[in-house]
Amino acid sequence: MKQTLFVTNDGSTSIHIEEWNESYHSKHGAIQEAYHVFIKNGLSLLQGKSVAVLEIGFGTGLNALITLKEASNFNQTIDYVGVEAFPVAMEMAMQMNYVEQLEDESLQTYFQKMHEVDWEVKYPISPSFSLTKEKNKFQEINHKNQFDLIYFDAFGFRVQPELWSVEIFQKMYDAMKSGGILVTYACRTSIKNAMKDVGFTVEKLPGAPGKREMLRAIKN
Repeated sequence: MKQTLFVTNDGSTSIHIEEWNESYHSKHGAIQEAYHVFIKNGLSLLQGKSVAVLEIGFGTGLNALITLKEASNFNQTIDYVGVEAFPVAMEMAMQMNYVEQLEDESLQTYFQKMHEVDWEVKYPISPSFSLTKEKNKFQEINHKNQFDLIYFDAFGFRVQPELWSVEIFQKMYDAMKSGGILVTYACRTSIKNAMKDVGFTVEKLPGAPGKREMLRAIKN
C-alpha cells in the first residue's frame, strides 16, 4: 500500500495510506493527540511507579518516544512492548519530525534506537526505558497479567473493524494486571460495548482536538 508523509495541524508529521484513506494519526495534530490520549489520560495516572506498557500499533514510534520523554517527569521506569504487524520502513520513520517538534534534541538518539533495534528482543533504550518490539498480528497476542497500561492505537474501525472486536478486547483484558488501564482515541458505541462484554469498566472522556470523545477502560 502506498504511504505518503504529511504534516498535521500541530506541525507534527504522520503517514497517510492512500488505499484506505486512513492516517496513522489525527490530521488535527499527531503529537497533541498522542499526548492527550496516552499521556494525559493514561501514563500520568501511574506516577512514581514501574510501568509495563503494551502498545497496540507501534507505527511511527511516536507514542513510545513521548512515553520515554515524560516518564522522567513522572518518576517512572518503563518496560514497553510495541506490537506491529507491518513495521514502518526505517527511511520513512526517520523523516518524522517529532524530535524537532518536541524541541528536545536529546531524543534523536533514542528515537533512532527504537527503530534500529531488532524485533523480539528486549533492549534498553535509556536507563529507565526498555523496549521490546513484537512483529505480530493483534489476533496472535497471548500475554497474560503483564501490563499496567495499554495504548490501543490500531487503525480505525472504518478500515479494520476486526481489530475492535470482543475477541481482541478479551486478549487485552487477559494481558493486563488487575487495575490496569486501557486508553484509546476511539469512542464508537460498539467498541465501548465490546470492552464491557469482556469485563472492563469503561468511561467516556473528552477527546483530543478534533474529536469529541475517547474511551478509558479499567480491568476490575
